[in-house]
Amino acid sequence: MVEQSLWMQKVAADPGHSDWYVERMRGLARAGDDLAGEARLVDAMVPRGARVLDAGCGPGRVGAALAAAGHRVVGVDVDPTLIAAAEQDHPGPRWLVADLAELDLPARGIDEPFDAIVCAGNVLAFLAPATRREVLRRFRAHLAPEGRVAAGFGAGRGYEFDEFFADVAAAGLEVDLALSTWDVRPFTPDSQFVVALLRR
Repeated sequence: MVEQSLWMQKVAADPGHSDWYVERMRGLARAGDDLAGEARLVDAMVPRGARVLDAGCGPGRVGAALAAAGHRVVGVDVDPTLIAAAEQDHPGPRWLVADLAELDLPARGIDEPFDAIVCAGNVLAFLAPATRREVLRRFRAHLAPEGRVAAGFGAGRGYEFDEFFADVAAAGLEVDLALSTWDVRPFTPDSQFVVALLRR
């Protein structure tokens, strides 16, 4: 058993938090907000019909957009409430409850590696700090030889960007490209967000 994620600690302290988050995402979708920016970047990185892992998928907005673009999507999240919402709102992809720090999809019958892994929505900042490198190592283990990881999170969330890049290297991954937004703006020392494209 690994250390509980910061997200699940938040849920334990406020049992209504997951339902609030689901309704927030549904409200943004009803309002017509653009919820597919991360998916557009990943879609541009992979061939048609690619295998994509949505790591920390929440209620499924990114994975659903990638599935709609024709990709074969598996979504994983530690929060059963978010997975239930993904199953309800976005049938099609395979949605699984699992802790990213213990991710072992072959044990769940999913043997084929992924062409891309997307980890959006500040998921990395919600991990238990002690598990960050292990999560990145497990991403590497689930990645096809030519596959890439697209991971993004904001500043000021307890995970410094320099620490993240050190964890990436320790996990055996390399940075292909660092951006400051999902719409492909350059990363600078003053960036308040990082989107890192990683490879084995």
